[in-house]
Amino acid sequence: MSHQPVVATKTSGDMDKPLISRHLVDSNSSLAEAPSEVPKAGILGSGDFARSLATRLLGSGFSVVVGSRNPKRTAWLFPSAAHVTFQAEAVSSPEVIFVAVFREHYSSLCGLSDQLAGKILVDVSNPTEQEHLGHRESNAEYLASLFPNCTVVKAFNVISAWTLLSGPRDGNRQVPICSDQPEAKRAVSEMVHAMGFTPVDMGTLASAREVEAMPLRLLPGWKVPTLLALGLFICFYAYNFIRDVLQPYMQEGKNKFYKLPVSVVNTTLPCVAYVLLSLVYLPGVLAAALQLRRGTKYHRFPDWLDHWLQHRKQIGLLSFFCAALHALYSFCLPLRRSHRYELVNLATEQVLANKSHLWDEEEVWRMEIYLSLGVLALGTLSLLAVTSLPSIANSLNWREFSFVQSTLGFVALVLSTLHTLTYGWTRAFKERHYKFYLPPTFTLTLLVPCVVILAKGLFLLPCFSRRLAKIRRGWEKDGAVKFTLPADHTLVEKTSLV
Repeated sequence: MSHQPVVATKTSGDMDKPLISRHLVDSNSSLAEAPSEVPKAGILGSGDFARSLATRLLGSGFSVVVGSRNPKRTAWLFPSAAHVTFQAEAVSSPEVIFVAVFREHYSSLCGLSDQLAGKILVDVSNPTEQEHLGHRESNAEYLASLFPNCTVVKAFNVISAWTLLSGPRDGNRQVPICSDQPEAKRAVSEMVHAMGFTPVDMGTLASAREVEAMPLRLLPGWKVPTLLALGLFICFYAYNFIRDVLQPYMQEGKNKFYKLPVSVVNTTLPCVAYVLLSLVYLPGVLAAALQLRRGTKYHRFPDWLDHWLQHRKQIGLLSFFCAALHALYSFCLPLRRSHRYELVNLATEQVLANKSHLWDEEEVWRMEIYLSLGVLALGTLSLLAVTSLPSIANSLNWREFSFVQSTLGFVALVLSTLHTLTYGWTRAFKERHYKFYLPPTFTLTLLVPCVVILAKGLFLLPCFSRRLAKIRRGWEKDGAVKFTLPADHTLVEKTSLV
């Protein structure tokens, strides 16, 4: 690979600190020296992302030339197959140049305007949250204003340096791309495909601001479900505190504040998990009721219901999280010192009362059934959580996925309901369990799940199930679309979901 000697252009925009060792990439035998016929890509910058990008490009069959302000100092950081040189020399031959420097250093590249004319500049930068709010234009639009003779493409800003090194199997596959020139987008999309990622066309360069905001979002789909779970936890924790700690202290003079860290938390977690699980399937019931009432599926749901439907996955995973914590806390209950003292005191009372045998057949059977149903419910919830992972969900077809998430999910709700009922048993009918005239906590948690189960059972009746199946196949009440269902309409119900 021969190059004409040029004068070095100094810039201070390279990302200098090496966080990724060269040994990690030199050990990869697939990064061999590429032949001269392979497509060439240029990179401006020598930071962590530039090094990871060079490694991925080389492994994908590209020839890579890297432009740095100090190539002698940074050459050892890159794979040996990458040619590290001065910036002016690096941009002379490649048609696609990756700009891996920060926004404040874009102006230092203006001296390369003549060499960059007619080339494709791929902006991979990300602003900080303060920079994003402070600038009216995106980094990519600012870069385009500095180099009007170039075509700027926004891409790879949502991919981390680690994902580039480890491959798309261990990170996000999607790469949003936007540009004003379709040909430039097509060229970069082909490179994205060659690197093992999936390009997503976001439109023109005006969308770059939205693309740059993506890495700034901290779990945007989890905010509402997390607040919901936290609100339920606080409410149930306060309710259990009043019943299990405050009431004995005020009316009986017993100090049970030691229950706050473990016992009250363990009583609260299953309540939150149970209610959250019912809230996963309640919006589907409401949507089906709306479709029955309207007689069509072509009317939009209310915004609140639409958002609720979109957050069902997060709510379900939080339900599983609380259920798993409940199981761990339950295992820890016998380890508490207070539990040991209670056992010793109970044994002492038995000796003083001259009772040699203590056995309650009904209570024994209740606890056996209660624990068995709890294990089954948690196991089913675990299956739901696993199939929610993208890597698992992508391996299932639609019928398999809907069976697990819909049918098994409803089974988990029924098992959880039976688990709760066996826990409560006859407590709801005994006056001593109404402390401060407050009903037992489990009776409150049963309200929403029982509504969901009853509504699901109601929709299984032929008068409702057949009408729902027709609506979901396009039938409209008082509309032009009129037809009858095939004889085996049960198949329609299995493959047509809200």
